[in-house]
Amino acid sequence: MLLPAQSIGFDELSVAVPTLIRYPTLRTLAERVQHETLNAVTNPALYSDQNTSYSARVLDSLYQTPIADASVLVAITHERRPKLLLTLRAAHMNSHAGEVSCAGGRHERGDGNNVVTALREACEETALPPNKVQLLGQLPIQTSKSGMSVRPIVALIAPDLVLVPELGEISRIFWADFETLLTQPTVEYAVEYTMQEKTATMLTPSWQVDGETVWGLTGRVIASLLETGFDRQLEWYYRIQNSRL
Repeated sequence: MLLPAQSIGFDELSVAVPTLIRYPTLRTLAERVQHETLNAVTNPALYSDQNTSYSARVLDSLYQTPIADASVLVAITHERRPKLLLTLRAAHMNSHAGEVSCAGGRHERGDGNNVVTALREACEETALPPNKVQLLGQLPIQTSKSGMSVRPIVALIAPDLVLVPELGEISRIFWADFETLLTQPTVEYAVEYTMQEKTATMLTPSWQVDGETVWGLTGRVIASLLETGFDRQLEWYYRIQNSRL
């Protein structure tokens, strides 16, 4: 069921101020992501009014960013050992069936900006209340295998929120340990696919999280998050191993 943007509390959004974040890892992440967000908008008028708060400038930057085809919510728990929210898409879905994703989806006409898209979709898929989200900022655009532009919106959420998968789209909700993502090496993953009557094996980096393989667009979003926030450089590739009729 689609929920109209105006009915789910988007007027109560807040932006996390880094100096008020208790935990050093999350404070560093917030500083870096917000720096990326502010630098992405080249409108000097945003910064000319000294009475405009830092949080308002970040929010204005998010709202002024060009609208992407889709947006995902990179939701991280606000606690000493943070966790990243992940979902497993239902096996019957037309696209990315059975794959791991961040909550999110396509932009709808009434959304207005990428933040609303990400929060509306996260609410639909996991029952995450938009007014329980503290925005950090955004990451660079990623492109899905179908060619859609996807904007990741980064946010903090409370660790004790009760989330419920919308079983029409999501088969389960699970969590990645953030500190592990920072240090754990990726594992090469083999993906079988068929194109024009030929079958090929593609090799690509992945993470193993709670019994699931995280690769593709979601893997690239996480890699971008780690690079932006902590300068962790990860080679992300898609290498054809072999093809056959």
